[in-house]
Amino acid sequence: MSLIELVTQSTFTEITALMVLATVIGFIGLLMKQPLIVSFIAVGLIAGPSVLDIVHSKEQITLLSELGIAILLFLVGIKLDVKLIRSIGGVSLMTGLGQVAFTSIAGYFIGLSLDLGHITSLYVAVALTFSSTIIIVKLLSDKKEIDSLHGQIALGFLIVQDLVVVLAMIVLAAIGIGDGHGNANDTSVWNVAISGGGLLLFVIVFVRYIANPLTEQLAKIPELLVIYAIAQAALFAAIGDFVGLGMEVGGLLAGVALASTPYRESIAARLAPLRDFLLLFFFIALGATLDLSLLGSHISGAIIFSLFVLIGNPLIVLIIMGLMGYRKRTGFLAGLTVAQISEFSLIFIAMGISLGHLQQDILGLVTLVGIVTIAASTYMITYSHWLYSLAEPLLGIFEREGTPKEQSEEHHSCGHYPIIIFGLGRLGTAIAMRLKNKGFKVLGIDFSPETIKHWNQLGLDTQYGDVTDAEFITELPLRHAQWIVSTIPYHHTGISSEDTRKTIVQLTRVAGFSGKIATVSHSKTETEELKILGIDLVFEPFQDAADRASGLLLDGMDIQLSKQK
Repeated sequence: MSLIELVTQSTFTEITALMVLATVIGFIGLLMKQPLIVSFIAVGLIAGPSVLDIVHSKEQITLLSELGIAILLFLVGIKLDVKLIRSIGGVSLMTGLGQVAFTSIAGYFIGLSLDLGHITSLYVAVALTFSSTIIIVKLLSDKKEIDSLHGQIALGFLIVQDLVVVLAMIVLAAIGIGDGHGNANDTSVWNVAISGGGLLLFVIVFVRYIANPLTEQLAKIPELLVIYAIAQAALFAAIGDFVGLGMEVGGLLAGVALASTPYRESIAARLAPLRDFLLLFFFIALGATLDLSLLGSHISGAIIFSLFVLIGNPLIVLIIMGLMGYRKRTGFLAGLTVAQISEFSLIFIAMGISLGHLQQDILGLVTLVGIVTIAASTYMITYSHWLYSLAEPLLGIFEREGTPKEQSEEHHSCGHYPIIIFGLGRLGTAIAMRLKNKGFKVLGIDFSPETIKHWNQLGLDTQYGDVTDAEFITELPLRHAQWIVSTIPYHHTGISSEDTRKTIVQLTRVAGFSGKIATVSHSKTETEELKILGIDLVFEPFQDAADRASGLLLDGMDIQLSKQK
């Protein structure tokens, strides 16, 4: 018995082999400083029919993959804020529809120039409009940018894209069922619209009357609350898939239904590891569907289409967001998220082949575009801030004067603040509240709209912005500031190891700040390096808390000893 036959003789041994292979490839990728997503797709390619051909339990792997997708979108939905959705709904709709229209029209004419024919060019053009919600959300979540303004806008126009996917699939299915007659198409569209409206209405009723009392009871047994959350994610995803909205929309609505509950953070924290494990099988399934034997006949066309997706899609997003009054940085970072095609692009082309509209080799063309754009965009999103720093001198034409959509929530740069705090997490908030209670004016800086809203509710002054943006730093009221306090720790993000604390020192000094800088450290080695860098005060939160706690304990012991004497 060969090794491959041994691996594939049972589902258990097959999935075990896939996990071992994922661990090995992932570790090699880590040593080579490659994104984990690229490693996981490579696992799918290696395990798929083109190399080892050990993926035979496709139904079980698909099941795990779909459950991972449901939980991923559930965790996104559970953090969505209704007011935020209202504020970014317009730009998400305009950007999503604009990108779909631009990609479809331009892609169609590119296809004609490559002699693909009218029908084939139309199919390929529509397939290129779909971006991978799963990959984008995973990358933004890993970078802690899903809550940022560009992350929320990207999520919004990805939902618009998903709805376009639904409509495109309905049209194709209707053509297949109705044998070219239009009635089936119209009925399918109306059925989806009515079903979607009904599901949305149920979510509204659930949020208003059921969510809080139900989760309050379930929270008495935390394990039961987690099981319920998984069940709700899977149920809504199944309903969404059944009515034609897709699992992504269903999973997202499941999260929105629990977003108003006080237990959402606890649910999100407990489900995150399960999400990461299950998504492994999504990437394995994706890689296993890419048949490398189909890639030979359309290499030049695939390169042209890939460059179009990698450059054209981000460019149209940047243009639309600039016209709507967003900063060039926000438009650039949001635009990079659509620089790839989706797994649904392959499904869409496969449906066209099954209907007899396309030749089999077109699947190879779109597959190659998928491999190139997914791999390249993973690096583009991961290195997004570095890429912006390179492209920034050329992006001025994409920004309207005053950027009316991104003014600060309360105050602008004309205010005088002796203390400016970068990073409004728990430590930053605690420091700001104590300083405010002592009568000091504090300005908080963060790039999460949700955090900005929370600070404003506390009565603290805020300004939205990215502290690694040199242009943004120059607009801050640094002239009268005595202290800049950064509570942003050092995060190693795989292939990107930029230390934000060092960036803050460099940018603020270049911008003319002459006051003192304080930041956080989590080790003695970091502390020494930061002091050499020129930082005036270094906090070590755990050490400082331990010193304070031990001091209080010793004071208590002294009091007890004095009483005993």
